Amino acid sequence: MNVQIFSALADPNRLAIVDLLLHEPLPVGKIVEKLNLNQPQTSKHLHVLSEAGLVEAHPVANRRIYKLRPQPFQELDKWLESYRREWEARMDRLDDYLDVLQGKNH
Repeated sequence: MNVQIFSALADPNRLAIVDLLLHEPLPVGKIVEKLNLNQPQTSKHLHVLSEAGLVEAHPVANRRIYKLRPQPFQELDKWLESYRREWEARMDRLDDYLDVLQGKNH
């Protein structure tokens, strides 16, 4: 898993930008407005997200419209799947253990 992705998502403002872009592509100005950030700060965050491969920009006239790139999130989901499987297996074993305990107590 790409550490740069985790680093980019670790910042609360960048995570908020990702959450916004989940719903629709947006220009920098709308992101600034919705998150109440200043424009230079927002551009810096978008640069970090872009460098991590999480977002891409498309120029439209004099604006840049940002949208999420699905590939890094698919990779992240694939990486997390192994952890989900492990935790589900552990929960199943816990359920089995609790069933045994309840059987002994009745």
